[in-house]
Amino acid sequence: MTGTFFSLVPPIVAIALALITKEVYSSLFIGILIGGAFFAIDASSGFTGFFTHVFNDGMIKQLSDSWNVGILVFLVVLGAMVALMNKAGGSQAFGEWAKKHIKSKLGAQVATVCLGVLIFIDDYFNCLTVGSVMRPITKKYKVSREKLAYLIDATAAPVCIIAPISSWAAAVAGFVSEGENGLALFCKAIPFNFYAFFTIGMMFLLIFMNFEFGPMAKFEKSRENMNEDIEEEVSTRGKVFDLVFPIASLIILCTMGMIYTGGFFASGEEHKNFIDAFANSDASVGLVIGSFAALLLTIVIYQIRRVISFKDCMTCIPDGFKAMVPAILILTLAWTLKAMTDSLGAAKYVAGLVEGSAKGFQNFLPAIIFVISAFLAFATGTSWGTFGILIPICIAVFPGSEDPLRIISISACMAGAVAGDHCSPISDTTIMASAGAQCEHVNHVSTQLPYAITVCGVSFVTYIVAGFTQALGIFASGIISWLMGIILLVASLLVLKKKFAAK
Repeated sequence: MTGTFFSLVPPIVAIALALITKEVYSSLFIGILIGGAFFAIDASSGFTGFFTHVFNDGMIKQLSDSWNVGILVFLVVLGAMVALMNKAGGSQAFGEWAKKHIKSKLGAQVATVCLGVLIFIDDYFNCLTVGSVMRPITKKYKVSREKLAYLIDATAAPVCIIAPISSWAAAVAGFVSEGENGLALFCKAIPFNFYAFFTIGMMFLLIFMNFEFGPMAKFEKSRENMNEDIEEEVSTRGKVFDLVFPIASLIILCTMGMIYTGGFFASGEEHKNFIDAFANSDASVGLVIGSFAALLLTIVIYQIRRVISFKDCMTCIPDGFKAMVPAILILTLAWTLKAMTDSLGAAKYVAGLVEGSAKGFQNFLPAIIFVISAFLAFATGTSWGTFGILIPICIAVFPGSEDPLRIISISACMAGAVAGDHCSPISDTTIMASAGAQCEHVNHVSTQLPYAITVCGVSFVTYIVAGFTQALGIFASGIISWLMGIILLVASLLVLKKKFAAK
């Protein structure tokens, strides 16, 4: 079973069960048990080996991993920040201010997308920050939580993967072999990252065309969850400043935390410039440092302004923790499932598929890589893991640094990873988007899936066009591919709108 299609069975079963049963916790756990059973059968380790692999090599090892612990701490601190802003009345004050400046449902959705585009540093940070800021405004204008979760998710990873200064750019640069400028290669690939650009374009088209399709239409029509919130007691002294200051502090201090881990503030030979520091940063540690500093600064400012008492500030910390428990539990199970998949050699199996495809279908290779990358990210729930597997293969297959197919193929790898991440219920970014919008996770996945698949289809055709036109040069290929992709996307949405209206 190791190194074969069976290595992908556990995540496929977990994802299928989650979509069928609408219950994510048990579905993930069943996938974990299947992965542990497959490993124990191959290793002939019996029941003791099964339990050891699932809990010791899987769950406990994942929860003791420094990167994962950093992400969990960041989640808890961010949850405490959101609770503080709400308790201080900052979110309420911002909602009152927004009533005077945002006049419609369309405006609320456009503001959500624009804020998501502006917060390009990190996808986790994007999801939770945009959710906490825009939730009161979208609630007022009857935007369902499912739609808010989609807008958050569609401006998290897609924006980070086309931003040269982001944790994602640093991750991609880190997977490039020594002797090459990883960040320069990332920047060359940006114009061909069709899935990311088309996803952002689709959001604006859906908003301005004023229609939804698939399960999203049902939630937007009913908006049942908009009346379920219980209003908690908040400070009447809160101002817009009490929301803007913590958010601005988070952005600035998290950025400083990330470049600190990359050596920006080091002295002598260890000092790195801003770009190199970002490329070498440890996003997990940097986000913890930045968010902790922002939390302490926010508490101090609230005390100086006498917005809420110190006791209430301390109460918000466990409250924020409680709010993040569902996301933490899903992340823990998703990481454990990924550990089971890794132990079964899924990466080696998929890498073999890509290398086999590269030999005979060069013009189709960008589209093939896009599909395989999307499938791998969907099954494992990780974009960064997909980058680590496929980007070195793309570089090895096309060693010429100026080869158009090399740049297009690397773009296809990154785009496919984001697409699969978008569709996967076990993706950490998808989980964060659900947490940011306070939306039922399975509802978010089921409503987002038709939208993501639509953009996937358009991107797949566009990569075929790019593969066959690359002989004309990188610039000409880009122009032709972009025109074809835009036409396909607009035509697809027009057809869907017509069918939706008829239905």
